[in-house]
Amino acid sequence: MKRLKAWLVVLVLAVSAPATAQEGVLGLGAMAPGTLSYGAGSVIAEMMVDELGLETRVQPHSGESTLLGLVAAGELDFAIANSLEAAEAFTGEGGFEGRPQDELRIAAVLFPLRVGLFVRAESDIETIEDLGGRRVTAGFSASTAIAGLLEAALAAGGLTVDDIVPVPVTNVVAGADQFADGRADAFFFAIGAAKVAEIDASTPLRLLPLDGDAAAEARVRAVVAEAYIDSFSPAAGMAGLDGPLPVLAFDNLLLASTATPDAAVSAVVNGLARHQAALAASFAPFRGLDPEALTKAGLRTPFHPAALAAAAD
Repeated sequence: MKRLKAWLVVLVLAVSAPATAQEGVLGLGAMAPGTLSYGAGSVIAEMMVDELGLETRVQPHSGESTLLGLVAAGELDFAIANSLEAAEAFTGEGGFEGRPQDELRIAAVLFPLRVGLFVRAESDIETIEDLGGRRVTAGFSASTAIAGLLEAALAAGGLTVDDIVPVPVTNVVAGADQFADGRADAFFFAIGAAKVAEIDASTPLRLLPLDGDAAAEARVRAVVAEAYIDSFSPAAGMAGLDGPLPVLAFDNLLLASTATPDAAVSAVVNGLARHQAALAASFAPFRGLDPEALTKAGLRTPFHPAALAAAAD
């Protein structure tokens, strides 16, 4: 009954008229229902309502530019977005070219997002280095962040886009379809995604591991500051993986702004640390939330001062 009540509260708030923290309701922005962003935001909002006594409204949006612009402007108190999107917004790159969102701040690091290059299971391509001269989905004109991640993955193996035969695509789904149709030897996608499982069902896949040494990590970070190499142990049956291996990762974040009240940021950061198990039970990606690592160095978007203070307590 408690869980049903919380979801009803979130649903009612989501369809109500906009409100701000000044009206006693915190606004938490996310992408559309059904997305990872919305799932994470809804579970955090449930925690804020039930455990912290903070009335919270989940506000779905159709684009990251709108979402991040609203939180930077203080029209939303919090938002869910990944570290690459946040960095582009803060620095005025990508879709924010020339429009830096200087007031954007990070409230907490939530959990890793993992991506990689998949090949056919029977392929003779065994490493990233083996992709030299091969057809690889690239370009990703709809997302400069994805294009940067591909370059970072290639850099882990000492390659650049100039070393492969790029198969230009607008987005990762189009790239997966090009691979399935035989027009690419490798495609770039999120690990664990439903699309990868769909292709694996008819064309068995294998994820290419990254080199896990310090030199490879340095090459990755030289391309994308927010990216890193993660030693990942997949769940049984995950498409393309049959055991632990080093993969490319970056973080999903809870974002705020300089206008977000210190008390709200502090409460949410402490709540994430205290209630990690309950969050993970409601939404599996929160299994990757580390209560001891809600802040970290190396991100271009700065942390909210109250987040740093709460993490230090």
